[in-house]
Amino acid sequence: MKPPAKDSVLFWKTARDFLDHYLPEMRNASHNTMDAYRQSLNHFIDYLETEKHVARKSMAFQEFSRQNIGDYLVWMHSQKELAAKTCNLRITAIRSFMEYASQENKELMVYYNEACSIKGLKTERNAIEFLERKAMKALLTAPDISLVKGRRNRMLLILLYDSAARVQEIVDLRLCDLHLDSDTPFLTIYGKGRKYRNVPLMEKTVSHLKNYLKEFYPTSGLKETLPLFYSLRDGKPHALSTDTIDLMLKKYATAVRTRCPEMPENIHCHMIRKTRAMDLYQESIPLVHIMQLLGHENISTTSGFYAFATLETLRNSLQKTNPSNQQSEKLWKNKKTLNQLYRL
Repeated sequence: MKPPAKDSVLFWKTARDFLDHYLPEMRNASHNTMDAYRQSLNHFIDYLETEKHVARKSMAFQEFSRQNIGDYLVWMHSQKELAAKTCNLRITAIRSFMEYASQENKELMVYYNEACSIKGLKTERNAIEFLERKAMKALLTAPDISLVKGRRNRMLLILLYDSAARVQEIVDLRLCDLHLDSDTPFLTIYGKGRKYRNVPLMEKTVSHLKNYLKEFYPTSGLKETLPLFYSLRDGKPHALSTDTIDLMLKKYATAVRTRCPEMPENIHCHMIRKTRAMDLYQESIPLVHIMQLLGHENISTTSGFYAFATLETLRNSLQKTNPSNQQSEKLWKNKKTLNQLYRL
């Protein structure tokens, strides 16, 4: 019998069990997480095959050595020029797989420890990207509401901003996720990690949603599992894709950029989520409430992104503490002030 580290059959079986059973059933991981882990492991295996000349049929745990993982990290960053964050996420997936493998077979613990000894690349924290108020207002007024598609798209943008939802969460919304007749109208969002959260809706948004439902779902007794935002194919509503929404956003941004120079060149859907969070932060909403709205598990995640003073906020704060030049001159000319200064 082959040692576990050299057994290719054991390796492939363990890898499939990790992806097909452990992640979805034990970890309750989302489809996005499972896809990311699958891609990361396949990418490392491809590297071992092309760069280390390890045949796929001979792939085994011994190839997950500290040397190979370290070389892979350097190769990704220097040769493939992948971002440090991407490199670190792929190493995290390898480490998670090796942790599972070591729990299934204690003889593999040495390889898991080696994987843990690889330190990730240092990452730079860039300034958060969000839209200025003028840009956000211009974007919300960009859709042509004389067209059916324009009215749908405007409602989508309004809800994307008001709920601070991720674009995938907006795509996944169904009719049954709306609770507009509650004392406090709210939206149930199915988020990352297969977790639900309830998000309150503002009065204007509720009004827009009711008008939207009258037009796009006028028939009573419709299935509540139908997508909230859809396009018709073969006469049936099908949920929009995230790519469709992203293209729509870029089109509207390009259209308004001539009259709104504040509109960023490289706009993307996640910027609207960040814009909503930043607007709330600048209105002095407690971070714990912003955390709940965004669906973050830990307050440090929220504070790491949003708890800093913007240039405008910092300038306003400093301005309040500094007297104007005119006032300073008057103070120096004041006889009482001069007398106080020239006393021991």
